[in-house]
Amino acid sequence: MNELKTYSFSARLIHWIMAIMILSMLFLGVSMIQSLSIWQSAALSIHKSFGVLILVLVGVRLINRILFKTPSLPSDLPKFQAVAGHLTHILLYIAMLLMPISGWFMQSSAGLEVSFFGLFSLPNFITQDIKLYSIFRELHGIVAWMFFGLILLHISAALYHKLIRHDGVFDSMGFGGKK
Repeated sequence: MNELKTYSFSARLIHWIMAIMILSMLFLGVSMIQSLSIWQSAALSIHKSFGVLILVLVGVRLINRILFKTPSLPSDLPKFQAVAGHLTHILLYIAMLLMPISGWFMQSSAGLEVSFFGLFSLPNFITQDIKLYSIFRELHGIVAWMFFGLILLHISAALYHKLIRHDGVFDSMGFGGKK
């Protein structure tokens, strides 16, 4: 039986592009709230634009996940680890959706637009309201810290598979593996 060993090329490409973008956005977001520097306005504009791009890529990623078969986890993986892995992936997808949506709604409730590199702006679905702004701002921050934790867990699990188990799970998302 010829079992699938790697994710599709498109899934791997989207994974690594989004990983770089999300980590960059998280660190940019943290730096923006820690500073009142002159560059903050430009950083916020870039942050909003890449947030829109990430939201679109999450949609593409979900469609890709439906269209292409994924490799199975090793059969000898303990059940609790398989469940933890699936739960972590679900939470990562939720965070990938909640981050840009909460940022969009935060900006909308502040009466600000979310522009995509100046090409177009997202519609404001929420009326300007300082209470809603504070709720979405808090949610955006909570999800960001949750995201950091999930990413750390995800990287730790990937390294566990690579360095301790040597079971091919790590390599299934790389570009050097075989199908």
